[in-house]
Amino acid sequence: MMSDFLLIVALVVIAAFFWQLRNMAEVSRVIAEQACGKQNVQLLAIAMVSARPSLGGHTGLCWRAKFMFEFSTDGMNQYRGHINMHGKKVNKIDWPIFPEPEWLDAPMAKGKFGGCGTSNSCNSGKCH
Repeated sequence: MMSDFLLIVALVVIAAFFWQLRNMAEVSRVIAEQACGKQNVQLLAIAMVSARPSLGGHTGLCWRAKFMFEFSTDGMNQYRGHINMHGKKVNKIDWPIFPEPEWLDAPMAKGKFGGCGTSNSCNSGKCH
């Protein structure tokens, strides 16, 4: 009877840790998509590299996990970055050194530095 109870508790704890890891994987995917969008690169894939139990988080026990994400700047070359997480909190995003995306694919300059100053003067053809 007691062994059945311990078995059920162990299964519930394992399921809870698995569920927490799945939630962390979803959060890391969203974070990677946002970070790649800010860098103007294409996210190719994301995968968990390592995970280990840790103290902290809002429940007391949580996971410390490292995710690897692959991205491309031009559709041909592939680079790898890492996201370090503690629970659902992102501790650090490590980016490798990579070339900037092609000039035509880079975001448009806004403001008076690097652009014409206003969008009306750019559209009217009065720039240089």
